[in-house]
Amino acid sequence: QVQVVESGGGLVQAGGSLRLSCVASGRTFMYYAMGWFRQAPGKEREFVAGISWGVGSTTYADDVKGRFTISRDNAKNTVYLQMNSLKPEDTAVYYCAADGARYRSTVALAGVGSWGQGTQVTVSS
Repeated sequence: QVQVVESGGGLVQAGGSLRLSCVASGRTFMYYAMGWFRQAPGKEREFVAGISWGVGSTTYADDVKGRFTISRDNAKNTVYLQMNSLKPEDTAVYYCAADGARYRSTVALAGVGSWGQGTQVTVSS
């Protein structure tokens, strides 16, 4: 099983950018799809972006398409979320997630095997 730790959150003005990083343990990182989810106060946790195992095909939630980019570096056991053109409605705790099974194309909420501790992203207007 892959364990994950996020970093890179913070406070940014609307229109700004942040990059989140997620370092995973284990030599089998490349076999697991990875994803980013977020949870705003009073709301349910939601999918933001996912990347498949291996070379990494990507999927995005509609409201972040064109603004966020997920990528992975298998040599560094790391997945990134580059967030551009941030909006106040992007404010949330962002969680890195590792899929619970190998060889899948993305991470669904029900399929998450490991969660990170979360990192706060706050976008001011």
